[in-house]
This record gives sequence, structure tokens and C-alpha cells, in this order.
Amino acid sequence: MQPEETERAQLSRRKLVKYAGIGATLAAASPLVGASAAWADEDRRPGDDTGDRGNSKNRVWRAGDHHVHSEYSGEFDTTKSPIVFHKGADAVYPIVTNAIMAKNFGLTWAMCTDHGGPTHSKVNIEQAYPDLLRSRKLVPEVLQFWGMEFDAPSLDHHTLMIPRHDDEAKQLFELESRFAKYDAFPTDPARDTEAKMVEFLKVARGMPHKPLVIAHHASRSAPGLGVYGQDTPREFRNGNNAAPDVYIGFEGAPGHQAGPLNGGARGGYGNHPTYGGFDQMTARVGGLWDSLLGEGRRWWITATSDSHVHWTRGGSDFWPGEYSKTYVHARQDYGDIMDGLRNGRIFVTTGDLIRNLDVTAKSQGKTAEVGETITVSRRSRTDVEIEIKFRPLGGVNGNGDRPEVRRVDLIVGQITGPSANLDADTNPTTKVVARFGPRDWRRQGEDYVIRHTLRNVEADTYARVRGTSTDEAEPLADGLESPWDDLWFYSNPVFVHVG
Repeated sequence: MQPEETERAQLSRRKLVKYAGIGATLAAASPLVGASAAWADEDRRPGDDTGDRGNSKNRVWRAGDHHVHSEYSGEFDTTKSPIVFHKGADAVYPIVTNAIMAKNFGLTWAMCTDHGGPTHSKVNIEQAYPDLLRSRKLVPEVLQFWGMEFDAPSLDHHTLMIPRHDDEAKQLFELESRFAKYDAFPTDPARDTEAKMVEFLKVARGMPHKPLVIAHHASRSAPGLGVYGQDTPREFRNGNNAAPDVYIGFEGAPGHQAGPLNGGARGGYGNHPTYGGFDQMTARVGGLWDSLLGEGRRWWITATSDSHVHWTRGGSDFWPGEYSKTYVHARQDYGDIMDGLRNGRIFVTTGDLIRNLDVTAKSQGKTAEVGETITVSRRSRTDVEIEIKFRPLGGVNGNGDRPEVRRVDLIVGQITGPSANLDADTNPTTKVVARFGPRDWRRQGEDYVIRHTLRNVEADTYARVRGTSTDEAEPLADGLESPWDDLWFYSNPVFVHVG
């Protein structure tokens, strides 16, 4: 497709999302449904949860979203017996509409994550899951995971992502009916404890098909900087200790980013704001994320839409993929997407500021990429070269803009081991060690390349990268500025072990 054709397609897409209701969206997008269907028959689906870490063949950066709501985020009439569920009270779009729009905005995988509630586990398995199966057949180009926005005991909402397998619906039903704090009716206070959360994670970890658990909008209830609400550093640590390959991270950039377009706060963070659209736990250099990484934890960040109602219809949301994207280095395969998320082969971006990001550490003839560890000998020269390779969008984004990267930062911290203080939320060793502008990178095909050498690395270390379309040295607290004018990307870390 020529650049002019690409731009026309983007403009048509913007008109679609601006003016279409649900039915019009489906009708206008219907030519896309089933187009180039590689596996329209669910019986011939690409791999389930058997991702092979050692096989990197055909892995590319694939954009997705693990936090998307459908009309099954509804309301419950508990005055009736049995309880009556009403669709569309909180989020309004059919599952297939979300899949169509995810495809329109360049996603190749997505996840349905509806709210729970009293006896919601039955709604999920009896009503929502059959719709997911239909959506998979109608929009086969998007791998559509099953799961929910889990009512985590003692915490705020979390992604509960179920691997793709024949009994995925039964697996979610078991976990939701046993552990979701609002599923029981009458309400059971014993479900809303940290001990119950740890029990849930241990049960999940012991399952043959291990799910993934990722915290949503972790600081939305926080009243100030470094003052936490429902989610606390202690709970993250205890949960990660119980199930390090299940409880793997939090949203770096929460959804509801379109809030300012209707006079609200980005992310719905009404108590303490986001910074450049990112949660304070991620955005603050040397903050909580760095504190967890400094313990050697494999704790990753993602970016999601949390789509309920599009901002053009009075909501605070973008469509899946319209603004925020979580890129996973994987094959177009359910199992390998899960494997990439579990093992940190992830970068995130807003506003399509970039579409590829590779961060590589090289030393002593060895190489590691995002999520991986390079081991170097302290008996040899321990210089580590960091290579950053990013690819700009090359076209227009969902707002019709051509975003430009103005600066890239390399952030490095030391790994000092587990903290005795479970409430710790700082890593004083973490610093921005280098800032790069357009004069500092060179063109290599479609990519831009930056190289920087870390001299005499004598302790275990991690390196991560962020970039921005702004001139802000550090992301500023967000107000009512347009989210399209404040774009950032973040990599997950690459690790260096000195042995």
C-alpha cells in the first residue's frame, strides 16, 4: 500500500470510530470480517499454551491489549432469585466489535476482560464465552484470549489471562467462582484478604495451564506520590513470591487515556495523576518499579485501553489499539504470546510513537535482549554495550498525526537482592545514564540505532529504555492536555549478571 493509500485508510478509519454506533461499526467493518482467514475453523487454531521459549523462529513484535471490556461488563439485580444479569450497564460493545476495532488499529491479539460480580462466573461460562467463540471465528486475524478483570482479594482489579486450551472456560470458572471476591452471594468477607490472594496465586501456579495475573491501574486509588491505595508494594512482593511465573507485573500505562478529551483525568486517576499517561509506580525513575527490578524480580509493565465506551460517545476510552499498545515479541500463536508476556519480551507505546523497539546488551561475545539476562565474568573487562534500535510509525496515527521521537533515555539500576523492607518503593541506584536526541542516532533501513557503552559493570545490573515526543526531561503530572500531545514509549529491562 502506498503512503497516500495508507493515509486515506487511516482517515476512513477515524471517520468510522467517530461517527459509528455499535450497529454501524459492525456494518461498516463487515468486509474485514473473515478476510484472509488463516484459521477460521477453531479446530485448526494456532498453538495453545505450549509456547516454546527456545524457539525464536518467526517472532516479531506483535501489538495487543490484555484489558478490554464488552457488554458483559453489566449489572446484577440481586433482588431476584436467581440473580438477574443485565448486559451493557458499564461497557457497551459486543465482543466481536472490540475484535474488529482491535484489528482496525493494528492489533494481532487481544483479551476480553469483563467485570465480575455476584455469580458472574456463571454469566461468563454460559453467556460471554459462547460469544467469544463466535468472535474468534468472525475475526480470526486477532488472537482473542479468554479471561476477566479479576476482583482480586484485598487489591484493585487485575487481569486474569487464561491460556488457550480446550478447557479454558472451565479453568476460568473454577478460579472466579472460588476466589473472585465479589462472586459469592451473599458477600463473603473471608474472600477479601491478602491470604486469599496468595492462596489464589498458589492454586493458579499449580494448574497444568498456568494463567497470567497483571495488576490494573495500580495507583488509581493512591492519594499522593509514594502514598498507595488498594495496591501496595508489600502485596506485589508477597504475590510475586508466591507465584513468580504467574503474577508478573502491572499496567505501566493504564487505560481510560481519552479522559481529558471529555474533561476528565487520564486513566481516571482522580486522586493523584498519571505522568505522561503512565502510573507513578512506573513513571518515577528509581520508584517502585525500579525497586522491584532492583531485587532481581522479573516484573513487567504493559499498556492497555480498558475500553468501555469510546470518548466520541461520551466515554473516556479509545478503542483497543487506537492509542495504547503492548507489543510482545512472539509468533502469531496463543502459546507464544503468553510466553512472551510471561518472560518480559514486551515494550509499550502510546499514540503509535514507535512500532518496533529492540534493546540489546552485548559483552564478552554474549548477547541478551529485553526480558533476558547476559552473564559476564568479573575476571574479564566488563564493559557492556547497549544497543537501542527503534522504528518510527512512518505514517499517521489514530489522530491523524505523524508522531516524532524527540528523545530517548537509557535508564540503568543495580540489582542488590531482596529487600528486608516489603514496603520499599525506591531504588537509589537507578539513574538516567544517557539522553539521546536525533543527532545521536543513525539510520539503518527503517530503524534508528543508538549505541552506548556501560563501563566497568561490576555488579548485577538492569537497563531499560524510554522515549518521548515531548521536551520534558521527566514526565510531568498530567492535567487536561490532549493525550495525543504527550506520547511515550517504555521497554522492559534487559539484565546483566556479573559472575
